[in-house]
Amino acid sequence: MIRFIFCFTLLLTCANVYAQADTTAVEQQDTTLYRIVKTDGTEILGYILKQDERELLVKTKDGRKILIPQYIVKEIIPVKSGDFSVKGEFVGEDAFATRYFITTNGLAMKKGQHYIQWNLFGPDFQFSVTDKFGLGLMTSWVALPIIGTAKYSFNPDDKVKIAIGGLLGTSSWAAFSDPDFNFGGALPFATVSFGDRRRNLALSGGYGAVWFGSQSEGSALSSVAGMIKVSAKFSLVFDSFIIMPGGERQVTIDNSYFDSNGNYVEVISTKTEKRPITGIFIPGLRWHQGEGKAFQFGFTGIYTNRRMVPIPIPMVQWYRSL
Repeated sequence: MIRFIFCFTLLLTCANVYAQADTTAVEQQDTTLYRIVKTDGTEILGYILKQDERELLVKTKDGRKILIPQYIVKEIIPVKSGDFSVKGEFVGEDAFATRYFITTNGLAMKKGQHYIQWNLFGPDFQFSVTDKFGLGLMTSWVALPIIGTAKYSFNPDDKVKIAIGGLLGTSSWAAFSDPDFNFGGALPFATVSFGDRRRNLALSGGYGAVWFGSQSEGSALSSVAGMIKVSAKFSLVFDSFIIMPGGERQVTIDNSYFDSNGNYVEVISTKTEKRPITGIFIPGLRWHQGEGKAFQFGFTGIYTNRRMVPIPIPMVQWYRSL
């Protein structure tokens, strides 16, 4: 009898150990690291041990187990190896990867992820209507001009993104107060981007036209821009806006002088020449201050008349999710 009790106890012990080992194996069978985004914008990085229609059990990288109700889970995103730096730090995506300083790229804003870009001269609102189509509105602090934007993106490849869009601006209230102050502009464009929301390069082209009263002028435009998120807090950003050469213009040449008697002799002539290439180049840094918040500054240089002219005032911008 004693022998039977001993064997029965030993059998129960082995079964319990096996059950515990088997449960652990079930909990750890998914070795994918996930980024769990909650409805309040905060994120948790960890492994999913188990989940059902009510809750999610997550094990963080430091070994903690967290139970998350499903109703506060907005997204569950697998983490890729490219989301880590060479030091093993989680870098993740740039929340504002669709924008540089003044240009955009082929990446689409995610549906519902609207934002505002505050500039020293005024605000720029961007709204994601769908996962592929977005609308925007930018202006100055005096609502002059008012510029509407639209962009449609499509993805022929995981690393190649293409977008077409346009900008249309008007002098708004100023045109009604003074008919002679009626001006506006339009810029249809296309852009192709290589990369993702952590690092990308964009090549853009379009045609910009402006009008003032009955006069109008247009030119081909292009841009080369890119960004890379180097850490969880910082992204390096480069932007450019290039007005291509072409189109003739009248240039006034003043060769006036004073003769030997002190009399002023006016000598003014004009000549026709092609408009030279002109470009704006902005390297800068984006500081990710928190979920849905970033501060960006850059140093602007203008290339004109075959020389680079630095702008002493830096370009400063604030991003805020809406």
